[in-house]
Amino acid sequence: MQLSERQEKIIQIVKDNQPITSEAIAAKLKLTRATLRPDLAILTMVGILDARPKVGYFMTGKTKLSYVSDTIKDIYVKDVMSVPVVLEEETTLYDAIVFMFLEDVGSIYITNGGFLTGVVSRKDLLRNAIGGSDLHKVPVGVIMTRMPNVIYITQEDSILSAAIKIIEHEIDGLPVVEEVDGGKNLKVIGRISKTTITRLFVELGNNL
Repeated sequence: MQLSERQEKIIQIVKDNQPITSEAIAAKLKLTRATLRPDLAILTMVGILDARPKVGYFMTGKTKLSYVSDTIKDIYVKDVMSVPVVLEEETTLYDAIVFMFLEDVGSIYITNGGFLTGVVSRKDLLRNAIGGSDLHKVPVGVIMTRMPNVIYITQEDSILSAAIKIIEHEIDGLPVVEEVDGGKNLKVIGRISKTTITRLFVELGNNL
């Protein structure tokens, strides 16, 4: 949400003179109350200003950054997740490297029978390629990080939770999973990456 120059002036007037009535704000801006009414309504709606009858307008303590924070907390993984990048355990390291290059991702989620069993990163593949592994014979399941050491998230979690996990565990992204058989198995239905988070941040910034 982009505030207008007049709305920014209203915020500064309220900050310097709170509590202040709409009549007093209008007088300082040399405008009518009717002209200011839409601006005051918007600033109140987004939570930057609050008003009390017979008292006037005052700052709530919220800023545009607070508005972004509140917005992020209401965004869920299912709203922004992308298509998962998945391979079966028996896929060779060579095919996994080619697949990762074509998909341009930092990690691939590994499954067995359609259920999540591990994850392999670009570093894992590079390490084994340099180490002399037979790329055409060794299956990716041999070098992957196995469950339960894979960090994941569900589509009902908030995007903030996903970002926190990515930062805390220093990983490129997270598989989005759906529990099957009472939680015994996990089906990969999406992914959240650092790029997902960055793109969302940019979109929110452009809407401020």
